Amino acid sequence: MIRNVLVHFILICVLGFSAFAQSEYKLIRRGNKAYSKNDFLESEVQYRQALEKNKYSFKANFNLGDALYKQNKFNEADSIYKDINTPGLSDAEKSMVYFNRGNSLFKQNKFKESADAYKMALKYNPTDMDAKYNLSEALRMMQNQQNQQNQNNNQQQNNNNDNKDKKDQNQNNDKKDDKKNNNKDNKDNQNDQQNNQNKNQQQQPKISKEDAERMLQALMQREKEIQDKLNKKQAKPVSGASIKNW
Repeated sequence: MIRNVLVHFILICVLGFSAFAQSEYKLIRRGNKAYSKNDFLESEVQYRQALEKNKYSFKANFNLGDALYKQNKFNEADSIYKDINTPGLSDAEKSMVYFNRGNSLFKQNKFKESADAYKMALKYNPTDMDAKYNLSEALRMMQNQQNQQNQNNNQQQNNNNDNKDKKDQNQNNDKKDDKKNNNKDNKDNQNDQQNNQNKNQQQQPKISKEDAERMLQALMQREKEIQDKLNKKQAKPVSGASIKNW
């Protein structure tokens, strides 16, 4: 877990300021008082009212980010830190902004962005041991994320390969089934043809031996009668030559 999750917090002293400044810092002081009592919602309200007086107030913006962080509104807190105008700040203030921003990003599991923020904090304050520790944690979590991603990718690839193998196997099985079905259909057709042939043969009437002999004798008798008629026609006497009388 990241060390020093309590974000840096700015306490201010109000001495001699103008009436407008006194109103702004009075609201910040009220916000600080509510913050110290862990009433972070009330402190947020007071800091926002202070920003209505001066939207560029570094202290009001910075402490508003802290109040949001304490309410687990990490994305909103990061947006506040990100919008702080750092060029006019001291190195110590810049380091605190980047440190707190690193914490808010870490809480969102944005470990790469978090590591970058801690690096910036160390740029402006190289001796910040909390920033060094948190940077090492962010880098470790980055590596874990990468390992998990690689594992997920490998698992996905394996699943894709398994699905492809199953698809190929199913296609082969379908081809075998089609061939088997075709062979079965052909065999069934052959069986049907053989059955029809046998059926036709079975349906043809059977003739007994006695009936066959009677039919043969009848045909022979018929043929003899026809032959006799032909012979009679041939034996008829032919007319002799005619004699002409003059």
